[in-house]
Amino acid sequence: MGEKKTDKVFIFAGRATTNLAHQVANIYGIPLGNSTVFQYADGEFQPSYEETIRGGIVFIIQSTLPPTDNLFELLMMIDAAKRASAEKIVAVIPYYGFARQDRKDKPHVPIASKLIADMIQAAGVDRVICMDLHADQIQGFFNIPVDHLYGSSLFIPYIREKFDIEDVMFASPDMGGSKRAGMYAKTLNNSFVICYKHRNKPNEIGEMRLIGDVKDRHVILLDDIIDTGSTICKAAGIIMENGAKSVRAMITHPVLSGNAIEKVENSALEELVTTDTIPLKRPSDKIRVLSCDWLLAEAIRRVVCYESLDNLYETTIHHKGVIHRL
Repeated sequence: MGEKKTDKVFIFAGRATTNLAHQVANIYGIPLGNSTVFQYADGEFQPSYEETIRGGIVFIIQSTLPPTDNLFELLMMIDAAKRASAEKIVAVIPYYGFARQDRKDKPHVPIASKLIADMIQAAGVDRVICMDLHADQIQGFFNIPVDHLYGSSLFIPYIREKFDIEDVMFASPDMGGSKRAGMYAKTLNNSFVICYKHRNKPNEIGEMRLIGDVKDRHVILLDDIIDTGSTICKAAGIIMENGAKSVRAMITHPVLSGNAIEKVENSALEELVTTDTIPLKRPSDKIRVLSCDWLLAEAIRRVVCYESLDNLYETTIHHKGVIHRL
């Protein structure tokens, strides 16, 4: 693409993911857009673009983790870009919050994931880029294009680099994650096991059992979100009790609420490998963060150049960190 097209691409950061956005813009090859947020005394805030974006393609990078101010800031930045006459607005949402409320699992509850999709579209966005949605069906909540990226683009090269693949076995911490574990196992020609769990209530595990044999294997637990850490840590303990050589967890979104980091540090986990879709609350010797900056930068480049994202997974594995400049 020509130089004029490059000049019309803008990458802006919401406050929840400023560091990640800086890295994405740097890899893409342009400075991060200049924006500010004015804060009123009562907590009300007002985002503002401090440069002209008229006629440009505007990418707004913001994870919608709690508090809900992060979601509302994204909505306001979309609205501001629309009113500033941006030609195209793309919301880059590394972590899509409220994704666990993707269906009615009991009477009289909202489907919050659908509500948020409606709000984002109503604000005026043209496209959404996100990563490892809790449920694939969330893509169908939008009536605009959704590019769904996967943490496997980061984790699989790490696994290949660190392990003899023949000694590896994958594990799902619950029945719902069996599809993810099965995908990894199929890709790397391995097997997988499942931890069956029964919850007394949300964030509280009543019972957990292991389905499968892990003896003398390096086991990798896979999931999209680690919140309180209870499920993963309990699964790790059960796996080690059943004769595994080691157990690790590879989880895309490090929500890590409350004392979750302490639970990880005191667990049987040898390592928690995660990404920076959510900033880590504090560093830990047991937690390794793989940045998704190059993955997002390549997705942005392909959107700008009208290229397919179908083979993005294979490309990022073989050309990690290499982004073709526009």
